[in-house]
Amino acid sequence: MITHAVIFAPIGQISRSDQIVQRLSNAIITGLLEPHEQLPNEADLAKMMGVSHITIREALNTLRANNLIHTVRGRNGGSFVCENAGAQNDGLHPLDAIGTEYLADLGEMHCAVVSHSARLAARRMTVADITRFRECVAMFTAAVTPELRAQTDLRCLLTLAACSHSTRLASHELQLQTEWASLAADVYRCDAVHREVVDHYARLTEALAARDAPLAVQISARLIDALTSYLIENKLKHSQ
Repeated sequence: MITHAVIFAPIGQISRSDQIVQRLSNAIITGLLEPHEQLPNEADLAKMMGVSHITIREALNTLRANNLIHTVRGRNGGSFVCENAGAQNDGLHPLDAIGTEYLADLGEMHCAVVSHSARLAARRMTVADITRFRECVAMFTAAVTPELRAQTDLRCLLTLAACSHSTRLASHELQLQTEWASLAADVYRCDAVHREVVDHYARLTEALAARDAPLAVQISARLIDALTSYLIENKLKHSQ
């Protein structure tokens, strides 16, 4: 799966264990790694992420301490994502802790990452990449619950970033999604918003397939701008 290729991509040189913890935590919190999903074993993780077994073991210990994964011993054992690992337990609505200026700033940053991802993806996507992106968009289109719409939307955006073939862009997108994920489901309670974003994705898919980078940038920017506007609108309603 292309999103997993981003999650388990090689790690840089500085604070490797911390980078692994952050990347896997982000993937768990956003739902890209789903509850009960089994992680690759330590040997495979070390090979995939380009680090030592000791570094992987240290990172997994931290994830266990943070109640994000649990380990089952025995023949069919391994490390698994915990149930409700990404759930908020403070009783606060996600919009309670942030202001409209913060949302606008988050949207601007997200727009920059997504639109540049679209620019590069239009130039670099393989036929297999386009097929995978179409599949992600199809799952988003078919989603009927706010939570599933949000989760599949995030998969579309991360897949787009991965299709840019820029590890740094994909890593930034994954990091941004930790903040975006808790907010998106609230927006997708509205069927009209879902239909609008479906239309954006349909047009973006065709622009990418046609290798039309300027159009892909324009559509992807409109997509994120629209979602940001709806988030701010929801925040203002929630504050009343």
